[in-house]
Amino acid sequence: MKLDHITLLVTSLELSMPYYEQLLPLLGFSKKKNHVWTDGEGFFFQFLQAKAGTSAYERYGAGMNHLGFGASSPDQVYGVRAAMAEAGFEVPEVQNLGGAIALFMKDPDGVRFEVTYYPPGMAVVD
Repeated sequence: MKLDHITLLVTSLELSMPYYEQLLPLLGFSKKKNHVWTDGEGFFFQFLQAKAGTSAYERYGAGMNHLGFGASSPDQVYGVRAAMAEAGFEVPEVQNLGGAIALFMKDPDGVRFEVTYYPPGMAVVD
């Protein structure tokens, strides 16, 4: 079996969708319909409005910590950073993690997205 979709609940579709409408095409996704994006190879992101009164995302709480995407080159990592910054989103500096070139961004709810180039032979996770 393979992972075919992720559904992310956001505090506000109105506030979060401009972020994702900028980020997802940079990661190779296209919009299928409102709040649904695909990579064209059977994987989908779906965004739904979180219910009022529910808990906010906690980076170190139980559940998802972050989503990681593998870039094909360091230039692709820097390109994602430049495009997100140019669109007006807060974007941290790119990090060199022992040869891996990594960008860690946060959506409006604080959910982290990682875009990293791993040199040949370097493990994605240890």
